[in-house]
Amino acid sequence: MAVKRMDNVAIVVEDLGATIEFFKELGLELEGRADIEGDWSGRVTGLAGQHVEIAMMRTPDGHSRLELCRYIKPEIAADHRNAPVNALGYLRVMFAVDDVGDTVERLRKRGAELVGEIVNYQDVYKLCYIRGPEGILIGLAQELGSNG
Repeated sequence: MAVKRMDNVAIVVEDLGATIEFFKELGLELEGRADIEGDWSGRVTGLAGQHVEIAMMRTPDGHSRLELCRYIKPEIAADHRNAPVNALGYLRVMFAVDDVGDTVERLRKRGAELVGEIVNYQDVYKLCYIRGPEGILIGLAQELGSNG
């Protein structure tokens, strides 16, 4: 059987509220928040006694979601927030945007920092990486039309 779809990507954060506001500024919609705990949840993740507060963020087209997770129990085991872009594991989430420059400026007000620079890739895309709240690495891509 083939995969039907990808439901979401989860990102563990410390400050759930600030991260929600950051992704809302990017254009995602808060679909809902919930506390997750109980025997069943620990059996799924392998973390007995876990308690997690989650927020589900949905892209405007409704096809993709980010699950933002703040672990209350157990304590955070590792911190990869400042890993360079060539570190093993999760690299980044890429979002298609209307205007990369405008998006970067709006997100800077929420603490985003440009990793390198905004580049023109073969007159097809304007691309950049930014670090959002808690060092989350995010890619932004603006498709260039005939107006470039």
